[in-house]
Amino acid sequence: MALTPSNMLALGTSAPDFALPDTDGNVVTLSSAKGSKGSLVVFMCNHCPYVKHIREKLAEVTTAYSQKGIAVFGINSNDVENYPADRPEKMKEEKEAWKYTFPYLFDESQDVAKAFKAACTPDFYLFDASLKLVYRGQFDDSRPGNGIPVSGKDLSKAMEDVVAGNIPAPEQRPSMGCNIKWK
Repeated sequence: MALTPSNMLALGTSAPDFALPDTDGNVVTLSSAKGSKGSLVVFMCNHCPYVKHIREKLAEVTTAYSQKGIAVFGINSNDVENYPADRPEKMKEEKEAWKYTFPYLFDESQDVAKAFKAACTPDFYLFDASLKLVYRGQFDDSRPGNGIPVSGKDLSKAMEDVVAGNIPAPEQRPSMGCNIKWK
């Protein structure tokens, strides 16, 4: 596990579209499933201790904001040959176990992660209704072992701003987590 910060893609960047299979084999595209208020793309995986650390609160926060017009997409881009815990059938188990209400998508080619310049898990990209990047920062200050409770406050504040029609503050702290496992 290599602690890796997000790349902090430039605010205002247009969201790259994607067409990826979900845990039921359905192909999901960003352009056809975007939210009326905004869209959140989360690069994540099953085995990363940083994702495991937030997954309960992640499920809670994303469920709440999906009801407010934010579409949420979880994407796993890890090399599953070397990290079998991230295989699609394990993704389905993870989605069910943590009651994720968002599609959990598999980026086998890793092309989507490259298009987003994703670097770590978790890595968050929040886009407004016109699919322009408005937030690419941390979930909150909590990390495994630092004693800070998981709240999701940074991402929640950004999503609340988007729902209200406001632009999140440009001062954003990068997400930190495991590096994406490239092939």
